[in-house]
Amino acid sequence: MTELNAVPNGPIIVKGTATWTDADGNEQVNEGKGGSVALCRCGLSKSKPFCDGSHNGNFEADPTNIVIND
Repeated sequence: MTELNAVPNGPIIVKGTATWTDADGNEQVNEGKGGSVALCRCGLSKSKPFCDGSHNGNFEADPTNIVIND
């Protein structure tokens, strides 16, 4: 199971196994195992696709949760 949690005014937290392609075309894998990764959704991060906290005080968005049963 993979869970995506969009934090209020913050990043998307990916929990579980997920694979995506970053802006440079590199495949990224989050293997889960209790870990999680924070993905930028404000566009301000200097380490995209990952969140570096640049959204603090500069970004507003509603929270949402998505669960993917694979």
